Amino acid sequence: MKSRARFLGHPVHQMLIVFPLGLLATAVVFDVVGLLSDGAAWPLVAYWTMAAGILGALVAAPFGLVDWLAVPQGTRARRIGAIHGLGNAAVTILFVASWVLRSEGSSPDTFALVLSFAGAAISLVTAWLGGELVSRLGVGVHEDAGVNATSSLNLK
Repeated sequence: MKSRARFLGHPVHQMLIVFPLGLLATAVVFDVVGLLSDGAAWPLVAYWTMAAGILGALVAAPFGLVDWLAVPQGTRARRIGAIHGLGNAAVTILFVASWVLRSEGSSPDTFALVLSFAGAAISLVTAWLGGELVSRLGVGVHEDAGVNATSSLNLK
C-alpha cells in the first residue's frame, strides 16, 4: 500500500521518524552519562537534545496520520497503526512532561528521568510496530516494490 504523503516517491513519515527516535534516545543516553559522571554539561545537552526530539516527533506525526487514514478499516494494519500512533503520542507526552520538569542546565529530578526512561521503553515497542506495518504488512510500500523495481524518480 503506497504512502499518501510522499516526497520524491518515498514516504515522508518514514523519512522523518529517524530524527525523534534518534534524538530522544540520545537524550536518554546523555541523562545516563550525566548520572554516571560529574560532568555539568550533560543535563544541558540532554535538555536541548530532548527539545529537538520532541519537535521532530511533532513534525513526523501528521504524516503518519495521513498514511494511517488511508489504511482500510477493519484490517490488522489499521489496528496496529492505531496502537503505533497512540503509543507514539504517549511517548511524546512523556518526553514533553520530562522536558517541562527540567530546568535548562540543571540535573533532572528522579521523576523527570523516570518519565523519559518510560518514554524510551515504550518507543522500542512503537518502533517495532512501525516496522511491522512497513515490513510485514506493506504499509507505505509502493505496489510495484521489488528487487528490480524502477526508480522512485521515474515520472511515468
